[in-house]
Amino acid sequence: MSEFDLTEIQAKAILDLRLQKLTGLERGKVKEEYTGLMTQIERYREILDKEELQMQLIKEELVEIREKYGDERRTQIELNAEEFNPEDFYANEDMVITISHMGYIKRTPVSEFRRQNRGGVGSKGSTTREEDFIEHMYVASMHNTMLFFTEQGKCFWLKVYDIPEGTRTSKGRAIQNVINLEPDDNVKAYINVDRLDETEYVENNFIVLCTKKGTIKKTSLEAYSRPRQTGINAINIREGDQLLEAKMTNGNHEIMLAVRSGRAIRFHESTVRPMGRTASGVRGITLADENDEVIGMITVENQSEDILVVSEKGYGKRSYIADYRITNRGGKGVKTINITEKTGELIALKGVVDTDDLMIINKSGLTLRMAVSDMRVMGRATQGVRVINLKENDSIAAVAYVETSEEDEMNGEVPSNENGKVKSQNGKEFEE
Repeated sequence: MSEFDLTEIQAKAILDLRLQKLTGLERGKVKEEYTGLMTQIERYREILDKEELQMQLIKEELVEIREKYGDERRTQIELNAEEFNPEDFYANEDMVITISHMGYIKRTPVSEFRRQNRGGVGSKGSTTREEDFIEHMYVASMHNTMLFFTEQGKCFWLKVYDIPEGTRTSKGRAIQNVINLEPDDNVKAYINVDRLDETEYVENNFIVLCTKKGTIKKTSLEAYSRPRQTGINAINIREGDQLLEAKMTNGNHEIMLAVRSGRAIRFHESTVRPMGRTASGVRGITLADENDEVIGMITVENQSEDILVVSEKGYGKRSYIADYRITNRGGKGVKTINITEKTGELIALKGVVDTDDLMIINKSGLTLRMAVSDMRVMGRATQGVRVINLKENDSIAAVAYVETSEEDEMNGEVPSNENGKVKSQNGKEFEE
């Protein structure tokens, strides 16, 4: 055997050895891959069979994504007033807005209310709880704005088209579910405003606020012309005090305040200078003592209304507004009802006309409805007459009125004037 033959044999042996090793390595890889695949299949079957395992994996993956890619949102989605105006999507139709004594609100198209002749039987009005009733009713267009004032002195806005729509017989929605009220706060007053974007209108009208401790404040409507979803402070309420009432005036109104001790004061609003929203206000009436408090405020532009007062033990009367002389703001006022042990303290002050109805709510839960025309006009300093018979230890909790003629919204009617036009509480008229 030559040297050449020996070398060739050695090379062949080396080659066979390498091929054997390569084949062994490939077999190992195939077995390893097979084992891995079977393990994965078993794992996937376990995941498909157990829902809690699926949820756990989803949670872990989302947490991993958050930790890896999570950061602060860099963009904000908001309405662009230059490109989108919600009013463009609502026809400027007239609506009847009703608010119940227990705070349920809704809007209903005027077309759902049909006119009836005097003496009609009416039609079914709002469906309310047995102890509830319609206390406020406004006729406003869809583009109007409602202002809500709370006892803690905050103001909230709500466009009429944002008020939940309901039928004439529906109850409506609780105000707490419509605006961002704090849990311990309650709405005390409502004002219907035509337009907040008209400079002349907002600069020539005012919001007058009154608290239970006799503080009064006047602020230009312009200060309330920039709505905020979270509301704003309308008045700085001092400790132990609460907002009682809010009215809109045009600078030419007279203001009347009455207190529990039976006195009332009448003064022109010009004696209250306009001030900013954060101010606390000025003294409107001097209280008799620390237990005395304001029970009502009315604003009068003409003397067509009578002054109605009701005491907590069921006595009441009407008097001419001329019987109350105009005095300076901040005084003790004049006697509006003769307070005795039989009458109890004063509980309500209202400006009324013959076509109004009174709703009297007792602390026992009973509600009485009576016509204002059933109460005769009497002198300012008299005791009045009994308007409701109360059981022993019972007393009047609140008095409200409904601005209607013979058939009101509770019976499917809209307030109107003698010309057959529907009339809103802010004086706006339109053909039915």
